[in-house]
Amino acid sequence: MTSRLARALAVLLTAAVLASCAPAAPTGTPQNPATSGPVVPLSELDVLANPRDHVGPSTALLRSIGVEPIADDPSQTLPATVASRDLAGDTEVTVNDTSRILPLDIAGSIASTVFALGFGGSVVGRDISTTFPEAADLPVVTSSGHAVNSESVLALRPSLVITDGTVGPTDVILQLREAGVSVVYVDAEPGLDAPAELSRQVAAALGAPETGEVLAEKLSGSISDVVQQIAQIAPARVEDRVRILFLYLRGASRIYYLFGEESGADELIEGVGGIDVAGEIGWTGLRPMTDEALIAANPDLILVMSEGLDSVGGVEGLLEAKPAIALTRAGQNQRLVDMSDGDILSFGPRTPLVLDALARAIYAPDS
Repeated sequence: MTSRLARALAVLLTAAVLASCAPAAPTGTPQNPATSGPVVPLSELDVLANPRDHVGPSTALLRSIGVEPIADDPSQTLPATVASRDLAGDTEVTVNDTSRILPLDIAGSIASTVFALGFGGSVVGRDISTTFPEAADLPVVTSSGHAVNSESVLALRPSLVITDGTVGPTDVILQLREAGVSVVYVDAEPGLDAPAELSRQVAAALGAPETGEVLAEKLSGSISDVVQQIAQIAPARVEDRVRILFLYLRGASRIYYLFGEESGADELIEGVGGIDVAGEIGWTGLRPMTDEALIAANPDLILVMSEGLDSVGGVEGLLEAKPAIALTRAGQNQRLVDMSDGDILSFGPRTPLVLDALARAIYAPDS
């Protein structure tokens, strides 16, 4: 599956949400607060003897919910001409002004990247998934269904919009370009390489490619380091590794999607030392869940978004709504790990922290 197809699927999923539920008021604070107090290194955790058999749900919490800029005053050269990765094909865009930046995507990863590059002071608005503290006071321009409100956007008078096609409608975004706003589409394949690639593409649009390369190298190194640390606490034998499935939930909309290979969830699962069971059964991309597929996958553990789990009434509500889940090992053990929607699949600057938090919830849930 190409990245553009992944973006198209995300837009279709957004449309389904919009068609079946009313927008909710966005919040400016993360639903899952960061952990407090001293943090025990992964290598010193009291890990489960057999993480496949653990009983009970757990929540993965980031050690820090903020985004630390890599530079306070990054070097910048404008105008900057870049390739905008539009859904219809690449087009050349020249950026002359970055004084009023509006980053928009379904996961909040573009905004966190802009802040990590040191341009947070120029951001004038945010999408509903951008929930880190530094952006909390910015006005929200997308609904709970991730639809862009054109009037809200125009009221902010942005000079630059950076997006990836996962929010829409696309016509609204392109109308901004027609109104004279520089609109740049970025396109990073979902996965553990995405944070570095996103850093480079966003920085290029901001006229700061050198800063983008510095951030990209830092993130790649940090991700590699935490994956190696996780490997030291995960079971060494393949047959002992936790079999994990990523399930996207929206109870009010009756949306249940399995995320398979090339969705990004597969790399996240492998990064935490687990086995992606959706890949084992040939599940590619994002597809509606079927009872047959779920039972065939028979995961030990199911990863979900926190807000999605809340939307079905928690673990008990999910098992009642989808009895097939109760037939799996994960269902029988109520072994679900949830993480905030704005973090788990964001693949942005906080990806090393996401991996660390998931590893703690999987291998040492009581620590």
